[in-house]
Amino acid sequence: MKLLDHLEEYLIALLMATATLITFVAVLHRYMSGFNIPVVQDYLISLNTSWAQELTIYLFVWMAKFGAAYGVRSGIHVGVDVLVNRLDEKKKKLFVLISLGSGALFTGIIGTLGAYFVYGIAHTDQTSPDMEIPMWWVYMAIPLGSYLMSFRFLQVGWNFLKTGELPKHDHAHVEGLEEEVRA
Repeated sequence: MKLLDHLEEYLIALLMATATLITFVAVLHRYMSGFNIPVVQDYLISLNTSWAQELTIYLFVWMAKFGAAYGVRSGIHVGVDVLVNRLDEKKKKLFVLISLGSGALFTGIIGTLGAYFVYGIAHTDQTSPDMEIPMWWVYMAIPLGSYLMSFRFLQVGWNFLKTGELPKHDHAHVEGLEEEVRA
């Protein structure tokens, strides 16, 4: 599981970094070409960044799909549990399992419908407008991200059955930073 966890985190970080870099270069291209800096201006004029906006949108779609699965795993999704928290422990456990099962079922259905859609579009010649890549590459985010999210719901549910705990995100904690030990 650690390999999948790290792969998921690295993929999200890579998608975010790539989208940021592409946007930065496109903005430089748009606004710096008006300045008279010979080497920079010549280089920026030679670039064709007409594809940048399209690719950035696709990267954010992929990032959102995989980020949602990460959100289920790490407990950062918003949940309305005011009524559930007022129930006794047995009923609370049942409702939590029903909600996790419903999430797994729903995202599994979306993944399956997305897979049928991708299969259908893969048998066409449809390409993206600017980059001219097959559109099924773009739409693969739907089944892959949805199936991963469904798996994460099941994973959280299994862990909840074993331990009785749900993932909880501490907004004050920054991973990688340790508290300073005072003497």
